[in-house]
Amino acid sequence: MKTSLFFFFFFCCSLSLLFCFHLPRVSSSAGVDRLKLPPRGWNSYDSFCWTISEDDFLTSAKVVAKYLKSHGYEYVVVDYLWYRRLVPGAYVESLGFDVIDQWGRMVPAPDRWPSAKSGKGFTEVAKEVHSLGLKFGIHVMRGLSRQAFDANTPILDITTGRAYKESGREWRAQDIGIKERSCAWMPHGFMSVNTSLPAGRAFLSSLYHQYAEWGVDFIKHDCVFGADFNLEEITYVSRVLKKLNRPILYSLSPGTSVTPTMAKELKGLANMYRVTADDWDSWGDVASHFDVARDFAKAEMVPGEGLLGNSWPDLDMLPLGWLTDQGVNRGPHRQCNLTLDEQRTQMTLWSMARSPLMFGGDVRKIDMTTYKLITNPTLLEINDYSSNNMEFPYVTGKILGPTMSHLTRQSRISMLNRGSDHHHARGVGLTSCKDSNANGWSVESLDQYHEQICWREEGEQLNQEPLCLYKRKPLLASTQQMWKLSSNATLRSSYSGLCVRVKQVKANDVRISGVRSWIATGRRGEIYVAFFNLNVEKTLISAKLSDMAKVLPGRNLEHKAACKGREVWSGQRYGAVGDPLEMVVEKHGCALFVLTCS
Repeated sequence: MKTSLFFFFFFCCSLSLLFCFHLPRVSSSAGVDRLKLPPRGWNSYDSFCWTISEDDFLTSAKVVAKYLKSHGYEYVVVDYLWYRRLVPGAYVESLGFDVIDQWGRMVPAPDRWPSAKSGKGFTEVAKEVHSLGLKFGIHVMRGLSRQAFDANTPILDITTGRAYKESGREWRAQDIGIKERSCAWMPHGFMSVNTSLPAGRAFLSSLYHQYAEWGVDFIKHDCVFGADFNLEEITYVSRVLKKLNRPILYSLSPGTSVTPTMAKELKGLANMYRVTADDWDSWGDVASHFDVARDFAKAEMVPGEGLLGNSWPDLDMLPLGWLTDQGVNRGPHRQCNLTLDEQRTQMTLWSMARSPLMFGGDVRKIDMTTYKLITNPTLLEINDYSSNNMEFPYVTGKILGPTMSHLTRQSRISMLNRGSDHHHARGVGLTSCKDSNANGWSVESLDQYHEQICWREEGEQLNQEPLCLYKRKPLLASTQQMWKLSSNATLRSSYSGLCVRVKQVKANDVRISGVRSWIATGRRGEIYVAFFNLNVEKTLISAKLSDMAKVLPGRNLEHKAACKGREVWSGQRYGAVGDPLEMVVEKHGCALFVLTCS
């Protein structure tokens, strides 16, 4: 024991002497019921992809416990494919390398998780995590594995401990698996189960009771949301979790094509749900989150009603520090590609939007800059306790570089914030079939032999070319149609149950540029204002205090001398805040003001 402790201390110090001796461990959330706050923790995916081992995971958990737990980072989560053997030929898309038990359930691969031998699953890992004062999480996929389906394994009846029987026969995997509803992005991996069958529900019950028996506190359920929406499975799993004798946080993924209308169908079912595609360390990924964060705040879903508590729109993990690459058989091997300004923008937006904060970098090699960013006390205070969080529309920007220096101030603002008023394109996505914006499809004749399905929304000019999809007789005669035109003018996917929505997009909106702002209030009466510069040049961003009063009625913002404050990243303090409030912000950077107005 002494040898292992000495090794851990030496390992830590060899990374950074400063890291070992000078990281602050002042708690920002001592004595707080974190179940009511946005979840916070560490996930293995961004740094290990699927290859993490038991030793790597527990070493990481010890670092989280020592340096991040006091800042509210309480979950440590093993991401996907923990059941896949790390042997030649095994990779993300491979088939036949997973370890399953006699009931077709995934179990940790013993070559990577040696404590799982003899049927222990994650029990020993969970005990170790709990001994550190942390909570243990795992990633799981939809329904049934292809491997269990091919093996046609029996289904466990947890009420008897034997094979599930009904109507005088034993039910098996091929009786409940829906092969045509395989996970779209892992078709060789997993498929939906038929939850209308008692045997299908029995299989799901056996899965999630096993996770609870292992000591799991957090479940990330993948390929059931967004473009892969499976409300039936989500609803039944939520019901199983609700009946357990202890809380398990329920997280849903992925978030491609998620809208507030779709997410409202989750009311009371989950605790966090992804609202974007995977976020990696590129500026384009960061910038793509502004619109969706705005939409969920506007829909007043931050927070919403969740499973035994609140639910939170999830902007995805924070890919900061030492990382790996998507879909590779390799652990952490490179630094984050985002600049420091871009990292501050990401962390500030996530905090102002009150997204769950799940750090994805290798905590064993965390540098001081990354550590200070993810534990910044102002950001964590905003993330935990702020209210009235919203995008603030009354903000202007003036590019200071040479590109637009010849334009008038009003022209700059027009180009930065409004884009073109004349050129439009159509964007196609998926949404809940309950969304009225999905109504607009109809059948139109192409010629005497063929028809097409076309989109024409109300108010669209008749001379505008409609968006049309061709339909052919072989498709219509098929018993497994991918799309179905419903009587209410929606086009429904037979895979996800979602409907196609066509949206007019201004041409300039496609560009990642402009200025954005968010505003929120604190629990002590303070006002938080964030400026974001999406341009590739320095930009002077400004906002009037009187405009802030429009979105925060009742605040004494009309008199500029009444407000004092500071800007977080520069450390600048203001004895009296000027009107307008303004600052020059670096490209892709941000400013964060904390105002106190008497």
